[in-house]
Amino acid sequence: MEGFAAVDFGFAREVLQRGIAALFAIAFLSSLNQFPALCGERGLLPAPRLLAWTATSKSRRRMLRPTLFRRVAYTDARLRLLCAAGIGIALLVVAGIPQLGPPWVPMLCFLALWFGYMSITSIGQTFYGFGWEMLLLEAGFLAAFLGSREQPPPTVVIVLFWWLVFRLEFGAGMIKIRGGGEWRDLTALTYHHETQPMPGPFSRWAHLLPRWFHKGEVLGNHFAQLIVPWFLFAPLLGLIVPGPAPAIIGAVAGAIVILTQAWLVVTGNFAWLNWATIVLGFSAIGLPGWGAAAAAASDLPMYWIIVTGAVGLGYVVLSWPAARNLAARRQLMNAAFNRWQLANAYGAFGTVTTQRIEVVVEGTLDEDLRVAQWSEYGFKGKPGDVRARPRQWAPYHLRLDWLMWFLPLGRIDEEWFEVFLGRLLQADAATLRLLAHDPFDGSRPEWVRARTYLYRFATRAEHRETGYRWMRVPLQVVMGPARLPG
Repeated sequence: MEGFAAVDFGFAREVLQRGIAALFAIAFLSSLNQFPALCGERGLLPAPRLLAWTATSKSRRRMLRPTLFRRVAYTDARLRLLCAAGIGIALLVVAGIPQLGPPWVPMLCFLALWFGYMSITSIGQTFYGFGWEMLLLEAGFLAAFLGSREQPPPTVVIVLFWWLVFRLEFGAGMIKIRGGGEWRDLTALTYHHETQPMPGPFSRWAHLLPRWFHKGEVLGNHFAQLIVPWFLFAPLLGLIVPGPAPAIIGAVAGAIVILTQAWLVVTGNFAWLNWATIVLGFSAIGLPGWGAAAAAASDLPMYWIIVTGAVGLGYVVLSWPAARNLAARRQLMNAAFNRWQLANAYGAFGTVTTQRIEVVVEGTLDEDLRVAQWSEYGFKGKPGDVRARPRQWAPYHLRLDWLMWFLPLGRIDEEWFEVFLGRLLQADAATLRLLAHDPFDGSRPEWVRARTYLYRFATRAEHRETGYRWMRVPLQVVMGPARLPG
């Protein structure tokens, strides 16, 4: 008992509460800027249409996850109000103000963030179909029960955070081992830095590192995701093993998670996935004596012990499908097993694409296609201009750019993409604000089309000779030319 009690997770709580709240602020900001154009009243996939469809029968209503907009009619103005409220609450938590009160104050703040953001993701359709949406929601729910500075963090909730990191990291590791052979023959990262959905400013540098280094990256990834997560639970040995060793082992495991995720932050743009994992990794870092004064000043209130105990027992029940999934031969990736998206299964990149095919959208002001001069629309994060250096966007999430990466891997005639091209023909202002460059400065093009190119990073010699960061080869026109009727 003494070995476990000597370690305090007050520092971990500070990082978890403030870090998760900061990510909620970014998530709400991303929705404030993009949701109306993507899923708003005149969005590419309008949320009001989804809500109307689910309202027609009980079975359809059950398909929709909990959302405020089931009771309150959706409007873009209400969506913006919800996002503004979410940002405000999140910033208060980042500043540490709710944590100064009794434990139910930060609890209500995080539950408001959790349910408010779930209200958005539930109607966001494919634009919100990413695993890190579930991750943020689950992290926000657990953060609600970390308490305030008046009391030490509840041990059961800290352990639940370890269980979350374990599912996140070990699940991703098992997905890779069971996935493409490139993870087993250690060649996955020979391609990944180049073909990942949204490269960052250092992705080309990482791609051009020696082949032996990329094999070492894969080995390091397997170690960090398949071996290290088990040691996150080492501090529990402090209940039976005296001394600081169990806590040190757990802290080292958390540090390895943090460092490996930091490398992914440097070399990619995975929205808040890596940033959230870094924040969650701090849950394993206990510091001897941190917050001891606060712990001595006030014991946990009985009502708080009951609340956090109930959360722990509830998670034991909810976690069974996720635990079973980790051992399943057909492991599910980024799957929720209940309507509240708690105790989920996670994972990413079970296979790695070896070629980068980009869909480039073009338009022309010429009516006669025989003499048409085509100009490209520029996206904020998606590769396009071969001279442009990719920008760092994460932890901000560019949803349109991400879905553009998925188009060549599936169907090009996705409903949202066809609507998107139609909005470009209309020179729709909201849609154009999602882009970095409109070649027609707000004027309506006569025609638009989509064509594919094969992209690869320029070698150092090619970059010196041409100034290009990307080399590309045209493939084919995959949609259009199309114009407005009439």
